[in-house]
Amino acid sequence: MVRLKDKNITGWESEDIMIFDCHTHLAQPEHISGPFLADARRAWGDSFAMKCTPEDHKNALDKVENCSGAIVLAVDAPSTGFNVPNEYVAQYVQGNPTRLFGFASIDPQREEPERLLEAAVKEYKLKGLKLAPFYQDFHPLDRHCYPLYAKAQQLRLPIMWHQGTSFVQKGPLEKSRPVYLDPVARSFPDLKMIIAHMGHPWMGETISVVRKNPNVYTDISALGRRPWQMYNGLIEAIEYGIEDKLLFGTDFPFFTIEETIESLQNLNHLVEGTNLPRIPDRVIDKILSKNTPEVLGLR
Repeated sequence: MVRLKDKNITGWESEDIMIFDCHTHLAQPEHISGPFLADARRAWGDSFAMKCTPEDHKNALDKVENCSGAIVLAVDAPSTGFNVPNEYVAQYVQGNPTRLFGFASIDPQREEPERLLEAAVKEYKLKGLKLAPFYQDFHPLDRHCYPLYAKAQQLRLPIMWHQGTSFVQKGPLEKSRPVYLDPVARSFPDLKMIIAHMGHPWMGETISVVRKNPNVYTDISALGRRPWQMYNGLIEAIEYGIEDKLLFGTDFPFFTIEETIESLQNLNHLVEGTNLPRIPDRVIDKILSKNTPEVLGLR
């Protein structure tokens, strides 16, 4: 079992620091098909098979003694073959509702998506909405999507956005820029939104959107294996004064809590012996100790 004090995270000695993972997935092989599966195998080899059962997810969280819980994301992306049903996520998180928070996913191109979202919340008790223009092939500014955003705001559901790149060839980069979320945030000022992965590679756009919109946040998930990108993103976030709006996330099962913590801990090694700025301990402390359920109003 991993304890934060054993990892020597920025000098912490306390066992009371709790980490919350705001970005995790479940998936069985039957949930992955089409372009997503083909391109994943092209990127990572023919043996790729995304598999994370509820038991796998639970064991990963339990391994980290100081982990307080996680957001678990459904995915409704028939355009690219990534489909993790709302029911599947809901069945798992309902077993531990004080620790696990399921986010529904609705393809905005379905008929009456706002009605489907309300049904997912009422029937499955899900706590947020996952949207991914790259995987779902829609533009955030398409007017037919606005009733879905309005319903999320009405139900006080935060939206987690995959607004950035990925490996799937069919995914439309021209619909995936973080800056397109600024008009959405202005239209729905009470709607809390999280831009996943700091919107990589458009981190500057993400930071600009987060800085000017009080209810927009970003997470650091999936950046651990790109340390130079992660370092530059955090430095830019500090320079623009949004360090309080950075959320801890991993993108599990692709990355673990332990790997992400270690990456954060080691970022300043990149600039040892140089005049480049270091990431202050206070920033890493804030990321790791963020009470995300409270920030997003999940409880």
